[in-house]
Amino acid sequence: MKWLLGNVDRVFPDGEVEQAVATIIEKSQDLKSREWYELALSCIDLTTLNSTDSHIQGEKFARNVSGFSKEFPGLANVAAICVYPTLVESVRKNLHAPDVQLAAVAAGFPSSQTFLEVKVQEIEMAVERGATEIDIVLNLGNFLSEDYSTVIQEITILKRACGSAHLKVILETGALKSPAKIWKASIMAMQSGADFIKTSTGKLEPAATPEAAWVMCSAIKSYFEKTGKKVGFKAAGGIVETADALKYISIVKEVLGDEWLNNKLFRIGASRLANNLLTSIMGKSVAYF
Repeated sequence: MKWLLGNVDRVFPDGEVEQAVATIIEKSQDLKSREWYELALSCIDLTTLNSTDSHIQGEKFARNVSGFSKEFPGLANVAAICVYPTLVESVRKNLHAPDVQLAAVAAGFPSSQTFLEVKVQEIEMAVERGATEIDIVLNLGNFLSEDYSTVIQEITILKRACGSAHLKVILETGALKSPAKIWKASIMAMQSGADFIKTSTGKLEPAATPEAAWVMCSAIKSYFEKTGKKVGFKAAGGIVETADALKYISIVKEVLGDEWLNNKLFRIGASRLANNLLTSIMGKSVAYF
């Protein structure tokens, strides 16, 4: 804790991030093969986070995921289903795919602007109903006003509320803007107990960007070198095309290494991407999800 608080800042020379990302994205062209498409598919958090979502939507998601192995034998299923807390119970009752996690956004998603007591209760209720992963949003108001001790304290409390469920902390990098702030938020989230750090809610533009991903993965690498703890990375928001997924795989591969190329440590939050990946894998148009 002492080391992290003393080394939470990093200076990024002009052009460093952009140059690093450009080099990596060029290499991503080499990943255009079925093997990498299948990896991307297996790392998807299949997501629906619309105000119109209902229990019917949750049930449909769960049934599709449960029937995936029968429809596509030999292909690994998606990593998780990600929904609002009110849909958790419907998904759990209809999800019959033991390797697929059930993630819920919680704690005042997507703004994080509610009382801490409410955030804690929402997380506890989601876990009680079957969520195995919880996605929360960094309190941007506190972070941007430099009230860092409150940021750390809140995430620590919310991690405790998760119990055995994994905690993903969404940084909302589009609001943080600078590499230095994305780096600082990454380190603070990890030191506070995050099992994953995640780019975006998908509700604010810009959402996920390769530049933000590179900074976050670099922070994860630094944190691992200092603590020995592996924290996962999740890219989310606006990732639709197969080529986009390959860019994020390439960033993780180059910065963190092959050890992170699995759905225990790498996720892509998406809705439309899954069908596009299936289309690339099968060589024909697929609209399964």
